[in-house]
Amino acid sequence: MSQQILETYVLTGSIKIIERFFDLPLNYDDPNGKKIRIFARNMVPLDKAKTPEEEAKLPYFVYLQGGPGFEVDMTGHTAMATTIHKEGYQTLWLDPRGTGLSTPFSADLVSDKSDEEIFEYLKHFRADNIVRDCEAIRKILLGDKIDEKDRKWTILGQSFGGFCCLTYLSFYPEGLKEVFIAGGIPPLVNSPEIVYGALAKRVLARNDVYYNKYPNDVKRVRDILAYLDKNSVILPNGGKLTPNRFLQLGIAFGSQDGIDTVHQLVLRASNDISLFGKLSQRLLQNVEHDQTLDGNPLYAILHEPIYCQGRASNWSAERILKDYPQHSWNHMKTQDNQSPVCFFGEMIFSDMLDDYIGLRPLKGAAQLLAKFSDWPPLYDEAQLAKNTVKVTAATYYKDMYVDFNLAQITASAVQNMEQYISNQHHHSALRRETELILKKLFQLSKREYD
Repeated sequence: MSQQILETYVLTGSIKIIERFFDLPLNYDDPNGKKIRIFARNMVPLDKAKTPEEEAKLPYFVYLQGGPGFEVDMTGHTAMATTIHKEGYQTLWLDPRGTGLSTPFSADLVSDKSDEEIFEYLKHFRADNIVRDCEAIRKILLGDKIDEKDRKWTILGQSFGGFCCLTYLSFYPEGLKEVFIAGGIPPLVNSPEIVYGALAKRVLARNDVYYNKYPNDVKRVRDILAYLDKNSVILPNGGKLTPNRFLQLGIAFGSQDGIDTVHQLVLRASNDISLFGKLSQRLLQNVEHDQTLDGNPLYAILHEPIYCQGRASNWSAERILKDYPQHSWNHMKTQDNQSPVCFFGEMIFSDMLDDYIGLRPLKGAAQLLAKFSDWPPLYDEAQLAKNTVKVTAATYYKDMYVDFNLAQITASAVQNMEQYISNQHHHSALRRETELILKKLFQLSKREYD
């Protein structure tokens, strides 16, 4: 395990950037085997570190990205970094393995591999190995510190990053000084069925909000789905826009302004069909832009396995939603025109492997992953029950992606956890209301009680 030569520069606002690359094992059970490159962007506030000696003394605050399968966008996180830096930290922003600059994964980069080879490769891209990467990097950066407390660091997990935090607490608590979680207390389950069963109800509730706000969209959506059902619509990159794929736009319902964003797409599509009898290139570009699975395939093919411990996922969302015909155009087109067709939420379906051009070559490997049951543990509940590391979480009562009730079951099973709970935020609160959420987390972290 090694770190490559570093590149540094300074951003506006006196933030020093250190681009760090690490060569780490693909499989930690075979440390001398195949290596992958892991990237982490180190941000150092120069107003708090005017000399190399002062920089070396600044404690690390590590950000774990949501997903799975998404990298960290530097321009989108600079404001968050500035807020964290004010607390006396330098920050480290990890591109999880398979994303960004961390040996990225996509179909074109494994075109010479068989389905079985891709399947074997991707088994190593869940939270357990993301955490192992973090631990390897921590030892490289801090392992030579004399004082034990200086060899620990603080982590913040957003959404799926919060899942990684509890995996970290389960197996490597000795590396952690403190843990923060935003919208990401994971359910301690062995497979996704319970998760989708809970979230399906929350998705229906958000559909009610949508159609109550935009009642004319009931007919618009039905007309759009009828058009897509009768016509083969090809997106600019070659993907297919089917009724199911259009309904997948509802994943935005769980984010701030997401309902309004979907309405604008519905309004534009309806207007196109009325004026031209077809969907315009601009509308198709907008849909393609809002659906990122072609560029982030890990999100699709690992989304259900991130919940699995000794169980197969077997396209869980697809099976659960058979009990919710409101989402099925094949069913709803037989109903009266006043019946709203419900959008999907954060759910992955097997037909995505045909509709998204970036997923088509990965179909065989994705099917193998869905059938695989020998997944290792992601959590140690006995360790979490005796946890001594301070954990502070922001939890959102109406979160459409991370069910509140399941999160509370987990919170009651983790010793030394405190929560800021609110029904005034969406899942995207850390990104959209950065200063407010971080202020709440840092204040609660002080553990000052009346």
